[in-house]
Amino acid sequence: MTFESLGLAPALLRALAEQGYATPTPIQAAAIPLVREGHDLMAGAQTGTGKTAAFALPLLQRLGIDEATSDRHDHRPRALILTPTRELAAQIHDNLRAYGKYLRVHAAAVFGGVGMGGQVQALRRGTDIIVATPGRLIDHMDRRNVDLSRIDTLVLDEADRMLDMGFAPALRKIMGALPRTSRQTLLFSATFAPEIKALAAQFMRDPREVQMALPNAVAVGVHHRVHPVDADKKRDLLLHLLAADSRRQTLVFARTKHGADKLAKYLGLHGFRVAAIHGNKSQNQRTRALADFKSGKVTVLVATDIAARGLDIAQLPAVVNYDLPMVAQDYVHRIGRTGRAGAEGLALSLVSREEEGLLRDIRRLLKQDLAIETIAGFEPGWNLQLDRPAAPARKPGRKHGNVGRNHAAPAKPAHVRRPNGQRGQDERAPGNKGNHRWRGNARPHKA
Repeated sequence: MTFESLGLAPALLRALAEQGYATPTPIQAAAIPLVREGHDLMAGAQTGTGKTAAFALPLLQRLGIDEATSDRHDHRPRALILTPTRELAAQIHDNLRAYGKYLRVHAAAVFGGVGMGGQVQALRRGTDIIVATPGRLIDHMDRRNVDLSRIDTLVLDEADRMLDMGFAPALRKIMGALPRTSRQTLLFSATFAPEIKALAAQFMRDPREVQMALPNAVAVGVHHRVHPVDADKKRDLLLHLLAADSRRQTLVFARTKHGADKLAKYLGLHGFRVAAIHGNKSQNQRTRALADFKSGKVTVLVATDIAARGLDIAQLPAVVNYDLPMVAQDYVHRIGRTGRAGAEGLALSLVSREEEGLLRDIRRLLKQDLAIETIAGFEPGWNLQLDRPAAPARKPGRKHGNVGRNHAAPAKPAHVRRPNGQRGQDERAPGNKGNHRWRGNARPHKA
């Protein structure tokens, strides 16, 4: 199958050819015809499968054709794409510009972390497509900077992540401002959890469903390796692993913002070209760090789970879980940064004794064995036992260990509620409680 066989316009085919795209991915081949036929769509696909083009190409085609006959004095947007993070919004905006370079279709990106002035000007000039994070879009709605009354296509990208981050009330407010008739809604999600289906039932009309991967599936080219290590030797083991190939691009996940900064500083003092990316960084700092990592100026990027989804880092060879995620599902999202588009990838996890239970949760989720390898010189003073029954949950202490300290954060099962003020991920909305996220009234993090 080719893009031409999907009925795409010559202008789109030309742009795709210039970028070296000749054959559609499975999600593109399945979704593009359904979108072009006007159906609402629920599409399940992991990151790295080309799902952005699956909705962007037919959307650009329709708007490009309509441009010739539409009222050019009506500058109200026709399509709205909602995403959970600033980085993903910027990436989709870039893709729209690349795919539509030979079409007279305009897109504007609206997200937090930067001033509103430039966004206001873009909205007032007029745009066909808005790519937005929910929080910043509502800011513009409240200030009457944007008119959504003409929106006829809504795309919810990474819908499960938006619900995880507490954006359910924001999504309801936004969709309440959209036209209720003649709107096509496209929902893309890694999973079809009950909350996703509840969302679809409220705002979609007889949606077609496409599931390209099993829930919690990971790319077949990713090799999982676990290194047991005492907590006070984690940093030295990380140095040892990075030094084995200092030119290799490596994404390192830490649990906390403060820990990510400390780890990045530690690696920098040992000669690595390193940057950190997390929610406390300004948007300019986050953009610069990601650009430096993609270009090779930085070889190690230390991140919290803000980077677990949506970042398109081509040919990333390795991901390191310096801290295991508190929720097993986030392991899948983290390592989805490597092994993309059929490439080989390596997922390394440095596991202290306190994280043994978290590793068991991950193995149960993946339903596969994980290679366990002890590194000479870093042998732990305990034996990793993945078949041991999970210990009863204990209420965590007041203090949590940060990355870079000589002790690890105490592990707890994902279903244990955290005390007020503590979060397992720095990007989740205050008040969210695991599977209660859809029913809760949490205030969303403004991406």
